Amino acid sequence: MTRLTEDLSQPISVLLRKGTQQAHEAAEHSQGAGWLTRGELDREEYIRFLFMLWNVYSYVHLVIISPFDVLRGFLVTLSPRAMEQGLDEAQSNTILQPTYRPAVLARTESLSSDIAFLLGTAEWQYHPVYQQYLRSIPQPVTNYMERLKSLSSSPETSGLLLAHAYVRYLGDLSGGQFIRRRIAKVYELPDNGDGIRFYLFSNGNGEDAGPSEIRELKEWYRDGMNAGVGDNEELKEALVDEAVLAFKLNQDLFTVLRGPSNPTNQEKTIPTIPYAEPPTPNTLVPSELVTGSTLRSHKKRINVLFGRPYEVVVLGAVFLMGLFLVTNNWMQ
Repeated sequence: MTRLTEDLSQPISVLLRKGTQQAHEAAEHSQGAGWLTRGELDREEYIRFLFMLWNVYSYVHLVIISPFDVLRGFLVTLSPRAMEQGLDEAQSNTILQPTYRPAVLARTESLSSDIAFLLGTAEWQYHPVYQQYLRSIPQPVTNYMERLKSLSSSPETSGLLLAHAYVRYLGDLSGGQFIRRRIAKVYELPDNGDGIRFYLFSNGNGEDAGPSEIRELKEWYRDGMNAGVGDNEELKEALVDEAVLAFKLNQDLFTVLRGPSNPTNQEKTIPTIPYAEPPTPNTLVPSELVTGSTLRSHKKRINVLFGRPYEVVVLGAVFLMGLFLVTNNWMQ
């Protein structure tokens, strides 16, 4: 548990910034963070990193890799709850309500779009690279998903998802903007945003938010956290503890990144990684950024690896029928 020496009467946005400073710096100066922020990761490894983020933001249920895997009992189980589904389900929670704006903040669809572009197929869940990833999901990813699942499973703990949303969303809005420019340059991505939509946020009018709108959105988010948490000092302590854990879980993702083929040997020059930054001067957020909240459809994300699960059943049945006929003829 984090020992807070700060005055707990301060807003939660201030306490989170101060209480997570050491955890932030530890993640910021990790080796994997350096590779990411300098754009040193091989393209294939960057895609693998996006797979990890997909599992943090999104979710899948029980996934069958292939009909042959059905025969030998090989199943991959991912957590049925990840961050954005948890936020959707707990949107009425008074702690989360003021910052619940999926139309502006949600990253799941953007992640899917980036992965699809980088792999060259809209049905990237079928791609051999992703299927191989599912066979050996890194333990830090599983740990992260299990923590999110644990918090989402009870109304009494779902409010702590705010700490994870704070770390991820404000990070994506902060250091993530630097990474966006770096990634686009290193991987020679087109100027239309393909491949980097994860780092692009809407201004509510169908356009990408500019720097000033990004700043206003971050300030709006901090104000929303303050409103949702209020003066509950026990909750403030719990949220700071959870945010420290969130930083640690994100840092652990960096530990399983594979080193670049051509490092630049700039280990000591590490820009800010995509996590929360100190508050900016108070500004008013445009009304279009906080209206028009829409729920994302979960049906599109159920069984994402096999959007047509009946094909698996049919293929498996055909294979078993053929195996039975061959065996029966051999025995005769």
